[in-house]
Amino acid sequence: MNISVYRPGDLTAADRAAWSALQAAAVEDGSPQLANPFLAPEFALAVGRCRAGVRIAVVREDGEPVGFFPYQRTALGVGRAIGLGLSDAQGLVHRTGFQWDARELLHACGLSVWEFDHLVEGQKPFEVSASGAFRSPVMDVEQGFESYLAALRKQSPKFLRATFAKERRLGRDVGDVRYVHDERDPEMLRTLIAWKSAQYRRTGRSDRFARPWIVRLVEQLFHTRTESFAGLLSVLYAGGRPVAAHFGPRSRQVLCCWFPSYDPAFGKFSPGLLLHLHMAEGAAAAGMAYLDLGRGDKAYKDSLKTRELSVWEGWVMRRHPVALGHRARRAPVRALRNTVVSRPELFEPADRLLKRVGRLRQGD
Repeated sequence: MNISVYRPGDLTAADRAAWSALQAAAVEDGSPQLANPFLAPEFALAVGRCRAGVRIAVVREDGEPVGFFPYQRTALGVGRAIGLGLSDAQGLVHRTGFQWDARELLHACGLSVWEFDHLVEGQKPFEVSASGAFRSPVMDVEQGFESYLAALRKQSPKFLRATFAKERRLGRDVGDVRYVHDERDPEMLRTLIAWKSAQYRRTGRSDRFARPWIVRLVEQLFHTRTESFAGLLSVLYAGGRPVAAHFGPRSRQVLCCWFPSYDPAFGKFSPGLLLHLHMAEGAAAAGMAYLDLGRGDKAYKDSLKTRELSVWEGWVMRRHPVALGHRARRAPVRALRNTVVSRPELFEPADRLLKRVGRLRQGD
């Protein structure tokens, strides 16, 4: 393999175009997971403007790009998937059938270890080092919105009846319900960020929007528009008031469900579920294949999903003391988290405790 490493700003326009072309070709060749917007050049470039240590390895054969590998690295050579903790799709975007040596790639990138937690399917050289596989639910709209609704009715008929009944009540009690699939008002984005930040605190979770770089990243993606990528803000209004909103990246084929939230004053109407159903309708009308709900078991995802993808987490390592030290430090934390999340008898008490902490925070 011929591998060159670039800072994001040094990547040529030709290479960016080749990267997007590989994503488009992957869909035609039966690998739609590589068309995920988190694997797009636009996402890597945006993270590179907000975080240090972002690099992009370009793999070439006979002078032509056959693979693009975005990552973040520390001065000690510890590598992480780009946007680790935020991105829901990670890996090497590559030409169909291309195989690579994972440790050779790490060596060329100056990495002793590369950590991932949402490795997409079809990454065999990385998968062999994974510590576990996890379900990532999706809303499949490739055959159209009515086909998606038919699948939901078959698996949970009461869910759709109850949810649409709440939308009718919302219209009666609050005012006309209106959905905007692609809202361009930046003030509405700020409203969503405020809702989501309050939701994190209310539920005792770490507030991602307390980190200025994440706010900058979301704002940059909101203003990013190319033929194959955009930051999409979708809003549900009732009586002229916003009641729920979502922001996430989209490619031509995939809309990633990233930051959904709603006004708690309208919680009894399940505005978040209503919003996702409208998002599915909008995505289907745009000719998209699916909405990626992201890894994790949550009740609303179980209600909305029609199938599941698989993602992996783990580490690829070279024989190096830094790699061994990094894994020794990170592995117990990941194992504990996965154990708690996967076992209801542990997760539910932990969730209640976090919410109690959130209520105490609000009382400060």
